[in-house]
Amino acid sequence: MSIFNYRASNQFNQIFQGAVEAPSIELAESALKDKGLRIIDIQEETTNIIQGIKIFNIFSNVSKKDLVIFSRQLSVMVSATVPIIQSLRSIAQQSKNQKLKDIINLIADDVDGGLKLSEAMKKHKTFDNFFVNMVASGETSGKLDEVLNYLADEVEKSYDLQAKIKGAMMYPIFIVGGLFLVGIAMMVFVIPNLTGMLEASGQELPLPTKILIRASDVFRFHWIYVLIGFIVLVGGGFYFFKKTEMGKTLLGNLKLKFPVFGKLFQNIYLVRFAGTLSSLLNAGVTLTESLRITAGVVSNKRYKDLLERTMKKVEDGYSLADELSKSNLFPPMVSQMLKIGEKTGRMNFVLDKLSSFYSREVSNMVGNLTSLLEPIIMVAIGIGVGGMVAAVIMPMYNMANTF
Repeated sequence: MSIFNYRASNQFNQIFQGAVEAPSIELAESALKDKGLRIIDIQEETTNIIQGIKIFNIFSNVSKKDLVIFSRQLSVMVSATVPIIQSLRSIAQQSKNQKLKDIINLIADDVDGGLKLSEAMKKHKTFDNFFVNMVASGETSGKLDEVLNYLADEVEKSYDLQAKIKGAMMYPIFIVGGLFLVGIAMMVFVIPNLTGMLEASGQELPLPTKILIRASDVFRFHWIYVLIGFIVLVGGGFYFFKKTEMGKTLLGNLKLKFPVFGKLFQNIYLVRFAGTLSSLLNAGVTLTESLRITAGVVSNKRYKDLLERTMKKVEDGYSLADELSKSNLFPPMVSQMLKIGEKTGRMNFVLDKLSSFYSREVSNMVGNLTSLLEPIIMVAIGIGVGGMVAAVIMPMYNMANTF
């Protein structure tokens, strides 16, 4: 099978660009003509240098901002009764993200081949279970434009939250990064001069001083191995570790117990839980199916396992509120409000209120994140600098006492 890039027009003289997979150029042309397209240009995709650049698409990402724009554009076109395939082709032409453009063209091809929009989206990891199921509910209810507009709002909220957290983390990261570079400079240029005369004295050096000297030697003479080791062990090792079940569980627990950030992560997970579950229930998705999708959206192993166990209990007729009340992952307020929602039949309303409440909590914590981290940073700096100074001062003090 080969891939053929084409430019074609329809009966309204609208220009389309895309790719089609076929055994030969004749069959590719036949497939396009069967779709009512008039071929302007068609060429087999080759692996020359310029087209080979497309391989870098695997390293590019479709950002939440791109998804917001895509959802809003598709919503406007659908509400204007523009056919789905034509809408997708038009959006693909306007997209500046090459990876998203390729995905939209593939989705358009699948829809043109008879698949539903939600089924075509499900093939691509860019659209998660929540996004796909919401689109499916919009197709079923005939309110696809409203659902797409709602999805754009939800993705935009998530994008804004991530932007706030990144913005709040810039100052601490800058300070810690600067201190790390200063520390390396001291180990390479300053410490050898100070410890050189200590070694020349011939006296027995304290253990902290020996460790400092050996560390300085490593940074001076073997820095390339340190760099490679850091990249391989910390970067690669962490990447593969977090993919394992043990890694997911351990990191999930660590996130919830980490000072300052533990409470922030818990509130973020509660926002995702309440907001996603509320949206899916409003869209007409069953409670058990909504819990299954929400478990994937929350993205924490402990929450995911709990929600999957809860889903099975709810299938057997147990109360959602009672099951969640057994875990310390959900504050008592959540289970109490859910119990009220179950009794009054206003679960959607209760979940929406919970989502709004914890969203405000997250915003407040993010706003105060810098001030909360400052004491931790100062303590870390104090320990690092104090340990380094003590390792240099201790042998000098011993030398002074011998005279």
